[in-house]
Amino acid sequence: MNQTKTSTDDENTKPASTVPEWTRETINGGSFRHVGLNTGTNGWASPPGNVFPLRSRNYFTTKQKSPGGDYLLSPAGVDWLKSTKKLDHVLSRPDNRIAHANKTSQSPSSFIFAVNIQIPSREHYYYSFVIYFATQEPICSDSILHKLINGDEDDTFKRDERFKIVSNVVKGPWVAKAAAGKFGAFVAGKTVKCSYHRGANYLEIDVDISSSAILTALVRFMLGFVTSLTVDIGFVVEAHTEDELPERLIGGVRICHMELSSAFLVDDDEKNKDDMKQRRRMMGAAE
Repeated sequence: MNQTKTSTDDENTKPASTVPEWTRETINGGSFRHVGLNTGTNGWASPPGNVFPLRSRNYFTTKQKSPGGDYLLSPAGVDWLKSTKKLDHVLSRPDNRIAHANKTSQSPSSFIFAVNIQIPSREHYYYSFVIYFATQEPICSDSILHKLINGDEDDTFKRDERFKIVSNVVKGPWVAKAAAGKFGAFVAGKTVKCSYHRGANYLEIDVDISSSAILTALVRFMLGFVTSLTVDIGFVVEAHTEDELPERLIGGVRICHMELSSAFLVDDDEKNKDDMKQRRRMMGAAE
């Protein structure tokens, strides 16, 4: 199995031996750049898992949380996209650069876990912030991550009651920190509409911010400060029983002083369909 360590100054959140080689291309080849953890601007980085407080082994007794530790999956890239209509199920698109790189890799096919955060704007655009993770290692069949991925096969496992988003404003104006604190950790499906797209070697979760008036207002407020914000976002399957503790991070990402104008325009206009077929540039790829 040919694998390699990614070129980054981030702290390792996953042992190098488990990082698929093809992800070097997807991590460093996006139009939304991979940048330094503490010095980068208008890009993304991988924060250490310990910045996220999760439910500890004794949480149901003590209500205490503990540092998140290593990610379960490795970072595979981030796309910052915009379109005139909401982008659903992006991993099914033939121009998705992550799915394409995985499919054409000489390494064994990896499993991809993607979260597509769909953000309405006051302009005539929908934004999508898509975070990808991957692994070539089998996901333990008795883990709650495996149950989340294969939720449709087990009616007793409710994805909408399990998939949790945790976040923290690392740098930014106090007013933004105060506003974001209300959603420091929330189960996504209890707050907004989530769609789960299961492919042969992937799970994509589309998180529709527009389905919640409160969260839409908060995100639009935060976008007004986005160039001065550094925000950590992590994903976890919420533990409901003691045998599911401690909670483990699926993965996380740091957004560093993002600029709205840097979003990659996805043009799906019917008038341009023939032109789209001629394009060679993948969705979200760098110039």
